[in-house]
Amino acid sequence: MKFTKLSTLLASAALAVSGTVALAADYTLTISSWAPPTHGINAKMWPKFVEMVEEATDGKVTAELKLGIAPPPAQMDLIQDGAADASIIFHGYQPGRFVTTKLIELPGYEGSAEAASVAYWRAYEKYFKEANEHRGVKLIALHTHGPAQLHSSASVTDLGQISGLKVRIPGGVGGDVGTALGATGIQVPAPKVYETLASKAADGVVMPFESRKGFKLTEVAQNVYEMPGGLYRGSFAFIMNEDTFADLPADLQAALDEKVFGEPLSREIGKIWDEIDAIGREATEGADGNAINSASDADLEAFGTIAADVREKVIAEVTDAGVDAQAAYDMIKSEMAAN
Repeated sequence: MKFTKLSTLLASAALAVSGTVALAADYTLTISSWAPPTHGINAKMWPKFVEMVEEATDGKVTAELKLGIAPPPAQMDLIQDGAADASIIFHGYQPGRFVTTKLIELPGYEGSAEAASVAYWRAYEKYFKEANEHRGVKLIALHTHGPAQLHSSASVTDLGQISGLKVRIPGGVGGDVGTALGATGIQVPAPKVYETLASKAADGVVMPFESRKGFKLTEVAQNVYEMPGGLYRGSFAFIMNEDTFADLPADLQAALDEKVFGEPLSREIGKIWDEIDAIGREATEGADGNAINSASDADLEAFGTIAADVREKVIAEVTDAGVDAQAAYDMIKSEMAAN
C-alpha cells in the first residue's frame, strides 16, 4: 500500500492518535482497529506505538487511527490486501490459521502480561518463526492479555458450576478450556460481548479483567470467578502491510526494526495490558453489586488437572506443526519466571 500524502491526510476524518503535529511527518500509516474507542488498545496501546515510531524516526513517520473498517476476524486479510497499513489481530478468531500461537495461551504460566509478551517474542524468534504463520504481512509485535477469568450475571463460586453455562469463549486455548469445563461455547467477537450478555444470549464470558471497563462488563456481568493465573491468556499480534514497510527509505526501515518492532513494542504493549487489567479490577471493586469470587483450593487442584490435559493436547498440536513445542514451552515458562 502506498502512503497517503499530506493533502489527502488533511482531508481525512480519521481519529488521530499521534500526540505530535503530523505536519512534520513524511509518511503517515493508517491503523485499523476494531476495539471500542475508549478500550486500552485504542486509548493507550496505539498511542504508545505512534510515540515509539515517531521517536525512532525523528518524526518522519507517524500514524492515524481508523475504527470500524472491518470486524476483528477480517483484520489479517485487510492488512494483507493493503486496505490499511497496520492493525491488531487476535489469533483465536481464525481457528486453523494459527497453531503455534496457542502455546502462549496455555493456563499455568506465572507472571505479568509484560513478562509473557517478552517471552512470547523470544520464543517466536527461536521457535515459531519457521512455521511462517503470519505470511503475507510483516509481524511487528506479539503480546498476550492478562489472565482470563469468568465474568457472569449470576454468581459462580465453584468450578463445577461452569458446566452447562452458555459462555462466550474465543477460539484457541480459551475454546479448549471451555470445552474441558463443560461450558456451551458461544463465539462472538469481543466488541459484541456487551450486547450478547445484555440480551441474555450468554450466561457469561471469559476475558481478562481489563474487560470490566473496556467492554463495560460491570454493567452486564456483575460477578467474576477468579482462577489464580487465569483460565487462559489470549494471543495477539500487531501486523503491518509488507509493501508499506518496503516503501519506506532503508534508514527508516532500519530504525523501526531496531528500536520499535519486535521485543521493544511487545514489551510496551504487555506492560500496558497489566495497567489496564489493574484499572478493570479497580472498576469492579468500586461498582455497586459487583463481586469477585476466588477459586477454592479444591478448584485449584481440579483445574490443575484440566490445565495439564489441555497443555498436553496443545504441545502435541504445535509439535505436529513442525515446531519443538516442548522446548518452546519450557523457554516461555523459564523466561516468565525470570521476569
